Amino acid sequence: MNERNSVSKVKEPWWKDAVIYQIYPKSFQDSNGDGVGDLQGIISRLDYLQQLGVDAIWLCPVYKSPGIDNGYDIADYEQIDPKYGTMADMEELIAEGKKRGIRIVMDLVVNHTSDQHPWFVEARKHPDSPEHDYYVWRERPNDLKSAFSGSAWEYDEQVGQYYLHLFAKQQPDLNWTNPALRDKIYKMMNFWIAKGIGGFRMDVIELIGKQPDAGVTANGPKLHDYLQEMHRETFGEEDFLTVGETWGATLDNAPLYSDPDRKELSMVFQFEFTNLDKQAGKEKWDTRPVDPGELKQVLAKWQRLDFKHAWNSLFWDNHDLPRIVSRFGNDGKYRVESAKMLAMILHCLRGTPYIYEGEEIGMTNRHVDTIDEVADIESVRMYNERVAAGADPKQVIASINSQGRDNARTPMQWDDSQNAGFSSAKPWLAVNPNYAAINVKAALADPDSIFYVYQKLIALRHHDRILVDGDFSLLDTSAGVMAYKRTLGDEQLLVVGNLTDQEQVLDLPDQIASVLVANAPVPKSLTKAVLSPYQAFVARIA
Repeated sequence: MNERNSVSKVKEPWWKDAVIYQIYPKSFQDSNGDGVGDLQGIISRLDYLQQLGVDAIWLCPVYKSPGIDNGYDIADYEQIDPKYGTMADMEELIAEGKKRGIRIVMDLVVNHTSDQHPWFVEARKHPDSPEHDYYVWRERPNDLKSAFSGSAWEYDEQVGQYYLHLFAKQQPDLNWTNPALRDKIYKMMNFWIAKGIGGFRMDVIELIGKQPDAGVTANGPKLHDYLQEMHRETFGEEDFLTVGETWGATLDNAPLYSDPDRKELSMVFQFEFTNLDKQAGKEKWDTRPVDPGELKQVLAKWQRLDFKHAWNSLFWDNHDLPRIVSRFGNDGKYRVESAKMLAMILHCLRGTPYIYEGEEIGMTNRHVDTIDEVADIESVRMYNERVAAGADPKQVIASINSQGRDNARTPMQWDDSQNAGFSSAKPWLAVNPNYAAINVKAALADPDSIFYVYQKLIALRHHDRILVDGDFSLLDTSAGVMAYKRTLGDEQLLVVGNLTDQEQVLDLPDQIASVLVANAPVPKSLTKAVLSPYQAFVARIA
């Protein structure tokens, strides 16, 4: 195996061969017994993350917030919410992470604020104030819809105007056409950069160029001007990760964000694979079985980026998506096999991999029976809307069990003690009942666990440039099998995964020189080899 190339680390950004771990702070580790995860809890688990081998933590919002949308409604960008701790705790997290080679990537929401942010309070109180123009006001609403159901406009009786909220009404949208507002945002970003963070994850960043009067929300004509200005005024001279959440990303427009010559962002999250279990023309709640052939074609499609002028982010899970082993794998009989397969298929692609908390131990969706068990604002609003329209409540609950955001937000399962070792108190959201079997303590004690597959894949990316720089080629196989090669010079890696719960035949001419990672015994010959359900391996080929 090649040693990690220190020369290339000087020339290239730190994130090119990094693996990033996403933490949902409310659900990771509670240190003070109030049922809510916090910064000291995260600090107490840094050694675990160092053992896993990750290079950075993407930290979901910990800013002061009323918590209408679990922190994505920010009331003060430069204060830590008391439920998570203090600014001193945040500074300690940055310092303790640095000791372990783990950078902190802050989640940043600059499309909207909380309605309790001082800017919005002032905007309502004094409509002639500069802050009033920090938001989007109109005399009459148009037909724009909120992502959380209903109109995107809310009438404010105190002001006598409507304000725009593309999400909850407590999340008024910022007016990026105002240069004074942009200057405030850049100063705030520099406040955090000065504290030594390693990057920003930019929430719904494609929306900041909105033109609401024209019905344009994503990818407005001024979007890239704003991002280039942001780069210039904030992180441009830093060795810094910026990743944009862009639900509308395509192969054509993704390089506009991530071409280094354009000086915007490092990379974007694209979500094309998340539509593969949706019924055409319907909402995310209306699902269909995933076609494995479609899945592998979408993954391969995004490997066609010109990586000299763009970069890719690789992920299965996040705080807004259901657990991947429940979604595209098998969270019953083949939970372990399918979780390992999904890890291998993703982590050997070109780009920067992200792991969502608990993914590395195969955490699953948590089913609920009634709406009273659901915390997520999006799920609750959808339920109320559909039931009011005559839908069967049981069917709506089934949709929430499949796609609801609470699936990803149940507390991290550390051990088999009460509340899964997450908290000594009743957790803010119920723990998945399967925590007695699926937990970190059990995973660390089992050398054949999902955790150690992730650990091997992370180490492989760190020490072998082929995963960072190698070319990608999809091999011709049956629809149920994804097989591809990564090639760098004379070196070749073969990655194979059975995407199904049925045996599949693999017929390749290649000879395996050595197996690097596998979830089952690898056939000696790949000629008409039979793969067991969800079987996967990564191998060097002769």
